[in-house]
Formats: sequence, structure tokens, C-alpha cells
Amino acid sequence: MSIARKGNSKLGKRFAVRRSGSFLEIDAWIRSEIKVITPVVERLMRLIEAAHCITGEEPTVELALREAFNNALVHGNRLDAHKLVHVRCRCRVGEGISITVSDQGEGFDPSAVPDPLSVENLQSEHGRGIHLMKWAMDQVSFNDGGTEVYMWKGPPNDVRAKMNASDETANTTSRSNPQHRWKQME
Repeated sequence: MSIARKGNSKLGKRFAVRRSGSFLEIDAWIRSEIKVITPVVERLMRLIEAAHCITGEEPTVELALREAFNNALVHGNRLDAHKLVHVRCRCRVGEGISITVSDQGEGFDPSAVPDPLSVENLQSEHGRGIHLMKWAMDQVSFNDGGTEVYMWKGPPNDVRAKMNASDETANTTSRSNPQHRWKQME
């Protein structure tokens, strides 16, 4: 097992990376500044790509990760640089990846977010991030009053995972409970 802790106060980020065999766990904290999204996502994606847990699915995971960070920084923490965004990633070859992004904002009601594909919302400047995350990942749910998004992407070509995810609704079964999925990944 290897553990690496790296800090970069210039970008306001801290990483803790743990690897053990085919298992990868990443913990990162970043300040709520737009300029840190790209370097943080690029670093996370290099680590995820090297773990080979979602080979071929990296672009969709990167899209969901960027949207989750953007929502947490802009809508959750309202770009308050004193507030932090926390991301936790766990992945294992053959089991996919779990990602949780948490902010220190007030939260929101996900069911109150308008459908970005409805005619009256097509010209709106906001509202597509959640839709894109749900499109990119096999499972997306919101917890802690909307201050945390949990996302899961199964391994490539995992038809069973895609069927299970499409049959579930957020937070209604033990499989959609992020803590259940985290325990499976350990």
C-alpha cells in the first residue's frame, strides 16, 4: 500500500492518494475558485486513468467530475474562497469508480431543478450540469440536503450495472445508498 500526501497552497488544493493492488482512493480538498477546477480535474483524471478501473469511460467521468466541481464551487459555495470543496474517489479494476463531491453551501432540492430539455428552459444559462452528470454516470444521487453529490460509474461494458442503475431511484434502495457502495469498493 502506498500513501502520498501532496499540497499546493497556490491552487488551494490538498491530495491524499492511497493505492493498494488494484484499489485506488483519492481524497482532495480545494478552495472555491474557478481557476482550480481544470488542474484538479486533470490531476484526478491522471490518477484514475493510471488505475485502469474505467478504461474507455474516462471522458464521461471527466465531464461529470467537472460539472460536479463547477456546481459545488459556483452554486454551493458561491465562489467563497474561504469555503472548501471535498472530493473522494474510490476505484478498483472490475468494479468501477465512486466519486463524492461535497461543498459547504446551503444545499438545494434536486427535485426543484427544472428539466433543461424542456422548451421553456432551452435558452437558460443554468441547469444542465445535473443532467450531464446523470447522462455520464450510471448512478447519481444527492445527499446531506443537496451539499453532496454521489456518482458511480461501473466498469466498461458492465451491462448488469447499467440495468441496476436504470431500475433504481436515488436513495430508495440499499444499492443506491452511497455508504453501501463505498463498503463494496473497500
